[in-house]
Amino acid sequence: MKRRLLWIPLLAFVAIAGLFAWMLSQPSDRQVRSRLVGKPLPAFSLPPAAPGKPGLATATFRAGKPRLLNVFGSWCVPCAAEAPQLAKLAQAGATIDAIAIRDTPADVARFLSTKGDPFAAIGDDRNSSVQLALGSSGVPETFVIDGQGRIAHQHIGAITDGDVPVLLDKLKAAQ
Repeated sequence: MKRRLLWIPLLAFVAIAGLFAWMLSQPSDRQVRSRLVGKPLPAFSLPPAAPGKPGLATATFRAGKPRLLNVFGSWCVPCAAEAPQLAKLAQAGATIDAIAIRDTPADVARFLSTKGDPFAAIGDDRNSSVQLALGSSGVPETFVIDGQGRIAHQHIGAITDGDVPVLLDKLKAAQ
C-alpha cells in the first residue's frame, strides 16, 4: 500500500506537465482587440505628418460619411506591404485617413512617394498617444469609422487582397 502512495506525486506531476504541454500546443490569439469598437473615437487633434497634407482631428470623422482610419509607420515593413491594397480601397471610393506613428515628416513623405498616397489626411502621432487611446496594439491597423465618429470595425495587421472586399462591406454597413 505504501508503495502505491509513492506514485501519487509522480502521477500528479505527469498530469500537470501534460496539461501545460496541451495548453502550449493550442494556438493563441496574439492580437489585442480594441475595447472601443462600437464606441466613439477618443478626442484628438493631430498636426500634419507630411508636407501638403492636412492634419487629423476627431471632428473629421463626424461629417456623416464612413471612413477608414489607418495607423501606420514609414518604418513598418507590413505597412509598406499593404500599400497596394490601400490604393485599391481608395480606387473603390473609400476615404482613407491615417495616423503616422513615431515618424518624421521627411520619412512619411518619402514613404508616400515610393509606396503611394491613398490618404486624405495624415496626423502626426509622435508619441503614440492617439494610437494607445484608440486601443491599437501595433501597426499596421485599420479602423472603419461610421459617419458619427464611432469605431465600427477593427482590422489588425496588414490588409491583404482578401481583406479589401471585407473592408468595403464594413464601410457600406457603417453608413
